Amino acid sequence: MSVFSFYLFAVCVITGGLFTVISRNPVHSVLWLILSFLSAAGLFVLLGAEFVAMLLIIVYVGAVAVLFLFVVMMLDVDFAELKAEMAKYLPLALLIGVIILMQFVMAFGVWDANEASAGLRQQVIDADVPNANALGLILYDQYFLLFQLSGLILLVAMIGAIVLTLRHRGDVKRQDVVAQMMRDPAKSMDLHDVKPGQGL
Repeated sequence: MSVFSFYLFAVCVITGGLFTVISRNPVHSVLWLILSFLSAAGLFVLLGAEFVAMLLIIVYVGAVAVLFLFVVMMLDVDFAELKAEMAKYLPLALLIGVIILMQFVMAFGVWDANEASAGLRQQVIDADVPNANALGLILYDQYFLLFQLSGLILLVAMIGAIVLTLRHRGDVKRQDVVAQMMRDPAKSMDLHDVKPGQGL
C-alpha cells in the first residue's frame, strides 16, 4: 500500500507541475499548483515527516496558493500578450533550464551529508524524539544563525512587496487621524435656531 501511495503521489506531483506550466488558463494553473503541493505533502507523510507535510499544507496551500489565486482572479492582465512576449524568449529559457539541470546533476553527484547534522540526526533517532522536536533541535541548535537570516530575508521580501504595490491615489478620500484629533469642536459644527415653519 505504501508503494502504491508513493507512485500515486509522485505521478500527481509531476502531472500537477506539468499542467501548472502548460495550462492556458492562469486560474487552472494555480489549481494544478495546489494539487502539486498536496501531493508533495503526501510524499512527506510517507517519509515520516508529518510536521513538514502540515507546514506545506498550511503555508503553501492555505496561504501562498490562495494568494496566487486571488491575485490572478483580481488582476486584469492580458495573458495572451504575455504569452506572445514569452515565446520570443523561449530558446533562451530552455538553454538556462538545461544549464541549471546540469548544475543540479553535478551538485547532487558529489553531495554528501554534513557530519555534524548526520551525528545529530543519529542522536535524535537513538533518543526516539518526535519529528517536530527533532526539527527544532536541528534548527535552533546547529543552524540557528542561518534560520534567523532566512527569516530576515523573508521580512525584507515582504517589505519590498508592500513598497512596490503601495500607491497613493489622489481621488481616494483617506482618513486623517491627526486632523480628526486636533480639530476644534467649536469650529466643527454650527448651531442654528430654526423656528417652526421656517427653513434655513
